[in-house]
Amino acid sequence: MLIVRGDATVAAVTSDGCTDRTRFQLASVSKQFTAAAVLLLAERGELSLDDPVGRRLGGCPAAWREVTLHHLLTHTSGLGHWPDYPMIDLARRTEPAELLETFHRVPPLFRPGAGWHYSSPGYVLLAHVVQLAAGAPYRDVLAGGIFTPLGMAGTFAGSPGDRADVAGGHDRDGRPVPSWELDVVGMGAGDIWSTAADLVRWIDGLRAGRVLGERYRALMLSEQAPTGGGPDARGYSYGWYVGSMAGHSWFHHSGDNRGFRAFDACLPALDCRIVMLSNSESTGVAALTDLLGAALG
Repeated sequence: MLIVRGDATVAAVTSDGCTDRTRFQLASVSKQFTAAAVLLLAERGELSLDDPVGRRLGGCPAAWREVTLHHLLTHTSGLGHWPDYPMIDLARRTEPAELLETFHRVPPLFRPGAGWHYSSPGYVLLAHVVQLAAGAPYRDVLAGGIFTPLGMAGTFAGSPGDRADVAGGHDRDGRPVPSWELDVVGMGAGDIWSTAADLVRWIDGLRAGRVLGERYRALMLSEQAPTGGGPDARGYSYGWYVGSMAGHSWFHHSGDNRGFRAFDACLPALDCRIVMLSNSESTGVAALTDLLGAALG
């Protein structure tokens, strides 16, 4: 856990067996980086947010004809979330072509733009768009365009291989659990590993315009679609929820992979950045409430 206001660390907590170098799965917090990669390519003129996904990925069904990258980024495409794809085993590697074909077989829940439904598969599609448009593996696009420029030396995407300082996931009873597959099935949706300090560097770099120019940075941090949620998450931008907390505007996201929990947020008016990373499924709402209380106190 890490809370930073201005240049001062308000609170830093590390659990037994972990250090400040330990990398945790970010789960759906990873979507911020997927969105940033798409916006980087849009800024360079290599794609457009209005591009139909079928123009970028071959073989898409007719029902996706009107689905654009903007719809995928904002969860307004009509595509479902993982429970809508019970045939996909999140822990088993699937060949990319097979995974995409599986997505194609499930009908959309609604017309693009006609509703809001959180969709990790939509972000997997965006990762495929990124690597095709960039002509490079997705993980390399993130490393070259975001991680290295921001000095995020402890951050990487995909399976860890033999990397050191990698946390193992645990269930609610503290038992080790196998990871979800991150190279294909989770690519773009929940595939990034990072440290608390690196996530603060990410938020600071994004706010300072070190990742995106003003136009695309503003797009990323402003409401693009209403979620129907409470005031803290009234809308979704590109990879972030936006709303207000204790009367202050903020942007934030949570993540939930097998064995891991993650959360990051920023309250710009307070110059406060909040990061919580855990390798235990027992970490829940109470820990997050304590974290927010410490940040706002």
